Amino acid sequence: MEILGSCITVFLLSLQLVSSMNNLTVLPGQHPNPEAVAQHVHRIVNTSLSRREMLSYTTHEDSSNCVTGNPIDDCWRCDPNWRLNRQRLADCAIGFGRNALGGKNGRYYVVTDSSDRDAVNPTPGTLRYAVIQTEPLWIVFPTNMLIHLSQELIFNSYKTLDGRGANVHITGGGCLTLQYVSNIIIHNIHIHHCYQSGETNVRSSPTHYGWRTKSDGDGISIFGARDIWIDHCALSHCKDGLIDAVMGSTAITVSNNHFSHHNEVMLLGHSDDYLPDSGMQVTIAFNIFGHKLIQRMPRCRRGYIHVVNNDFTRWEMYAIGGSGNPTINSQGNRYIAPFDRNAKEVTKRVGSSEGNWRDWNWRSEGDVLVNGAYFVASGEGVEVKYEKAYSTEPKSAAYIDQLTLNAGVLVSRGNNLGKWTSESGGDLDENSDMFEDYDEYSGSHRLHSNHSILQTFITTLIIFLLLTLHHNLSVQM
Repeated sequence: MEILGSCITVFLLSLQLVSSMNNLTVLPGQHPNPEAVAQHVHRIVNTSLSRREMLSYTTHEDSSNCVTGNPIDDCWRCDPNWRLNRQRLADCAIGFGRNALGGKNGRYYVVTDSSDRDAVNPTPGTLRYAVIQTEPLWIVFPTNMLIHLSQELIFNSYKTLDGRGANVHITGGGCLTLQYVSNIIIHNIHIHHCYQSGETNVRSSPTHYGWRTKSDGDGISIFGARDIWIDHCALSHCKDGLIDAVMGSTAITVSNNHFSHHNEVMLLGHSDDYLPDSGMQVTIAFNIFGHKLIQRMPRCRRGYIHVVNNDFTRWEMYAIGGSGNPTINSQGNRYIAPFDRNAKEVTKRVGSSEGNWRDWNWRSEGDVLVNGAYFVASGEGVEVKYEKAYSTEPKSAAYIDQLTLNAGVLVSRGNNLGKWTSESGGDLDENSDMFEDYDEYSGSHRLHSNHSILQTFITTLIIFLLLTLHHNLSVQM
């Protein structure tokens, strides 16, 4: 009887432990009141939009080149000398990732070498050498670069990738891996054509490298990480997801990006059964979900996801999906449904019957629904409806256009974007000197790599040989 009593006690304690795990999944960086964070986003957006309207009435100049109403961009782009204080960017995030410091207060590191030949012993001057360092670094690029990764690029904490002033493309194996790190800012970078890699050693810090199994081929993989901000990037054509955040990742903002040409765009949450992802909190704001996207914008498992002021310009299956009872707060987005009459629904509950999902907290507020799009809401106090929008206020649609006006990588040939300038008194990394003007094409879509230089040389040589042959034939005739 004593053994039976002990077994019953252990069983009851196990049930109590499981119950407590379901009710308490607090992650480092998790905000205790996610609704307050969502409301704060709305307040600062409304403040920025009001400021833009006020300036349009009080000045004769067109303020749209600077004050856009987008609170992130208006925070730093209105300063004509922003390049003298690049680290001001770290003060401009909103939402759950607003505390991401990146490399703020750290040294500047200038990437001078676009190669990635050795994932275990990276060359000083390369991007890989920079991201594995233990100290905070603000990483910049002196010219247009095409960086083709040999293996996944594993970050250490407190790093900023600042692609402003250059046209930087990252492709290849991996690509970016943020695993068990914090305080990362990725800004103004093209990330595309990422494929699976691994089954080899890869360095993750100056003192450690280890065997990596096969990667998924995500554009950006966020794994057990927090305080992450991804802003003004362009992502497309990757093997798995463009952005995946799993295994207890939280305090993330994904803003001002342009997504295109992909199937499974964004995954948030490891699995329905992984309880720590209940503490995942993600803000998705001011993004354009563009051409040839199919699904997962995002696909959520557990957590609190705030989807605000994005432009969904069609999907093929669905826009927002989920399972495992996530909270999805959709506010002020524009959803443009495809022409397929069977794919008009914005939402999709994956692998769940209505009896299971009718209590999930999915709500739509102030969304603009176009071309027959409809959002199926659910949760406490919400009657499930299948409503189609008949008309929308032009003012609402105009705001979405304004807020997403500059989504994606910022490209400009003016305002000295093609120069690298440090802050007054700021330290440059030992791998760099002060740089003169960058290439005159800085900010355009022209890329510079060893391959492109070789291709130009070969093309010039072929033309020269053809002209010489033509001249000799003319002389002989």
